[in-house]
Amino acid sequence: MTLLTREFLTVTMLFVTSVAVSAEVTLGEAAKLLPDKTGSFHAVGPAKMPGHGIFELVNADDVGAVSDAERTYQDERAGVFVVHLVHLNTESGAYALLTRIADEAKEDVRTGAVGTAAIVTSSQISFYKGANLVQVSGNNTPAAQDALLEMARALAASLPSGDDDIPVLVKHLPGFQRTPGVAPYAITLNALKNIVPAQPVLEVLDFTGGTEAVAANYGQPQLVIVEFTTPQFSVDNDQRIITKIQELKGQGQPVPSAYRRVGNYSVFVFNAADEKAANQLIDQVKYEQVVQWLGEDPHLYERLQRYFAQTSAGVLTSVLKGSGLSLILCIGVGAIIGALLFRHRRAQKAAAFSDFGGAVRLNLDELTGKTNSDKLLGSGPKGSDPNRP
Repeated sequence: MTLLTREFLTVTMLFVTSVAVSAEVTLGEAAKLLPDKTGSFHAVGPAKMPGHGIFELVNADDVGAVSDAERTYQDERAGVFVVHLVHLNTESGAYALLTRIADEAKEDVRTGAVGTAAIVTSSQISFYKGANLVQVSGNNTPAAQDALLEMARALAASLPSGDDDIPVLVKHLPGFQRTPGVAPYAITLNALKNIVPAQPVLEVLDFTGGTEAVAANYGQPQLVIVEFTTPQFSVDNDQRIITKIQELKGQGQPVPSAYRRVGNYSVFVFNAADEKAANQLIDQVKYEQVVQWLGEDPHLYERLQRYFAQTSAGVLTSVLKGSGLSLILCIGVGAIIGALLFRHRRAQKAAAFSDFGGAVRLNLDELTGKTNSDKLLGSGPKGSDPNRP
């Protein structure tokens, strides 16, 4: 085989490979998810493969794209809208694609607006829900802006649901709840190297088994968290990373400002002012382990038993507390009512009897007031008392 023939075959194989890769992204699945009508919006023609768009910026393989379709819709009030839908292998891939779009557009990813997460501008809304990413584009007019949001929400409602939440790894970024911003997400090594270029230590990472990564800037320093699906994957990669860092130091090549393994995470900090500041950033990363059983959970009975015991103890404690409070309340109310009755009866007795207990008092000093004789007994008939005239 001559050199020219070998070169021709090599070029041919590369061309065939590139065609095969591009052919993997088909029209079918995405086209099915674009309805003929959604709300007040009617489709203008069938769905078709986009001539240009997202995959001019992002490699389809880096996000696991399966299908891609574009369709035009029209609304009598607000004009024409173009919808671009990408169906992907995983929800993580859809989120990764959304973050890459946000990074290119310098826009923040928002939750709670449309779908699971979205990028909202005056003329375009990009969102993902489940394993689908959707871009809706329209005119930059007040009427079109309202219709744009209405259409995006109508499309989101028609898509299959997924976890309805962004990847947990993103939430473990320091300060995420305060300033979520843009945190590019990666599900392949090539995608991570595009997000964090010129860092040779990343070459030794193995994304086998569903490894995912997220990057975020904190001023000048850049934090990268790589999550491995098993402790063994994490340990193996950690050993290769440490060896690579030592090798790069010996060669005088760029190395991370700090690196540490945290649970199943490999955490890097690049471009920090010093190692101390880099380690302070890593200290804020917390690994939260989640265990999922593929089959029947062998500890289910123990967990249920513990749950019922804790629940029963809580109920018993609440009953005792309620009974005790009720008893104290009853005793207190009874004491108040008894005291009031006692005082009332004493007042009645004091009004019915004199302070002398019924004794006769002679009015010798003429200080006693006149008595009412109407209620006194008479002296009887005359002659009944021999001592009286």
